[in-house]
Amino acid sequence: MRKEKFKLAAAFALMAIITPSTVQAMHIMEGFLPAKWCIFWAIVTIPFLVMGIKNLNKIFKEQPDKKILIALAGGFVFVLSALKIPSVTGSCSHPTGVGLGAILFGPTVMSVLGIIVLLFQSLLLAHGGLTTLGANTFSMAIVGPLVSYAIFKLLKKNNVKTSTCVFFAAALGDLATYVVTATQLSIAFPATSGGIGASLVKFLGIFAVTQIPLAIAEGLLTTVVYNLLLDYKREGVLKDESIN
Repeated sequence: MRKEKFKLAAAFALMAIITPSTVQAMHIMEGFLPAKWCIFWAIVTIPFLVMGIKNLNKIFKEQPDKKILIALAGGFVFVLSALKIPSVTGSCSHPTGVGLGAILFGPTVMSVLGIIVLLFQSLLLAHGGLTTLGANTFSMAIVGPLVSYAIFKLLKKNNVKTSTCVFFAAALGDLATYVVTATQLSIAFPATSGGIGASLVKFLGIFAVTQIPLAIAEGLLTTVVYNLLLDYKREGVLKDESIN
């Protein structure tokens, strides 16, 4: 157990080293997207939120002992997604933390936890915004968890080691979030020459400089946390079949 705690501390230290502190960085910030795209992304997120609320209520009714673990997954998202590196005007790079919850509870539950985190960050920390809440939720709390969940299940099905499954699920879920964010920005602000495609290449290129190392660090940290949960389960501290 001491060895695992050391690994956890080392992973947090790695995340802190590669993530400089800055108060200016945000998700897509308040008022940055045109109104029509704010409305569009808000509408797109609604079906996922409805499904997420239904699944979350089902878990609370049938497995109330999972409430603490769900709260842990939400806290993990809040802490990691509050770490920021300015990357593009109007947005930033940061870890997401959604992979852990997606692996444990499925992607739709994370849509609910994600929008709660993003709402609190926009109101209390001035990160992101209310007008861009739909766009930020879609990229970080819908697409990210869907990719993480799909990668984890695919690798597990092919008998890949669990730690490897968790690493790639978390890392690729993080990268998927920023592919979507870059796409959202490209659609809203197409380049004068080359249109959306040229704009997308530009945004992805700028994001890649900071997001690739962040995704690797998030994958490592998520793997350590997941392994700690496995240890607690073996010791009888946790009794949760979603951790295996």
